[in-house]
Amino acid sequence: MTSAPLAARLNIPSGPLFFPVTAYGPDGAVDLDVYRAHVRRGVEAGAAAVFACCGTGEFHALTPEEFQDCVRAAVEETAGRVPVIAGAGYGTALAVRYAKLAEEAGADGLLAMPPYLVVAGQEGLLRHYTELARATSLEVIVYQRDNAVFTPETVVSLARTEGIIGFKDGVGDLDLMQRIVSAVRAEVPGEFLYFNGLPTAELTGLAYRGIGITLYSSAVFCFAPELALAFHKALNSGDDTTANRLLDGFYRPFVELRAQGRGYAVSLVKAGVRLRGLDVGEVRPPLHEPSDDHIKQLAQLVERGEALLQEDK
Repeated sequence: MTSAPLAARLNIPSGPLFFPVTAYGPDGAVDLDVYRAHVRRGVEAGAAAVFACCGTGEFHALTPEEFQDCVRAAVEETAGRVPVIAGAGYGTALAVRYAKLAEEAGADGLLAMPPYLVVAGQEGLLRHYTELARATSLEVIVYQRDNAVFTPETVVSLARTEGIIGFKDGVGDLDLMQRIVSAVRAEVPGEFLYFNGLPTAELTGLAYRGIGITLYSSAVFCFAPELALAFHKALNSGDDTTANRLLDGFYRPFVELRAQGRGYAVSLVKAGVRLRGLDVGEVRPPLHEPSDDHIKQLAQLVERGEALLQEDK
């Protein structure tokens, strides 16, 4: 765990936010050595933070013991250079358990994912995340997606809750997000962080920038950090020419390929890491591997993206 406040460290857009995949060996067990190498490469490439065992890291597929081992490995590999945020999810009791395991492993914060299965009302959601925030000393980012969608009034209450420092959007409703940002700005003093958490968030980066949201998760950084870094620099410097060239030539085609299979937001990314020379294994069920043709198309897309970067030189 690092000593500086998490919110302050995350609010400096020094690089993409890195969501490493979880590595498995040939026997299907977690391969901590390969996972460490993956995390280390990401930090050395310029990641601003490591979000361990979250969506891209197959949180859903990990046992509590595997989860804690991976979080601890990420903390050790980052060695305080960047913050480590761990996933937490399921029902309240299990989310609290994962939060405590992350705290014991030295994490700096939590990404609180939606509760399992149930579609809860706003009152129940608020209680769930409030109890999670109170369970440990770790600061919490609430992840809006799937069955956890919030009204502006509920987000105002979350922002007033001690220990909750940010809100990650995985829904993509810009009207709702603008109303959330406006309501919190008007009613809660101090700074509250917002993140674009859509799959391949770069595709909507320009739109989210328009409502003041520049922090985002980058799955592409897992397997093509040079492309993710170039886009991040362009987005934050206002170089829309470069951003649009990367959107048109790489990110839009990548998103269209990702849409060809369920679960490809994870399995296609993991295939990309393997293509770039690090054998992180396959995804665990119920996810499935991309087809050979889709992996071939991914390799061609990465080559095209690399060529786009050469145009700037």
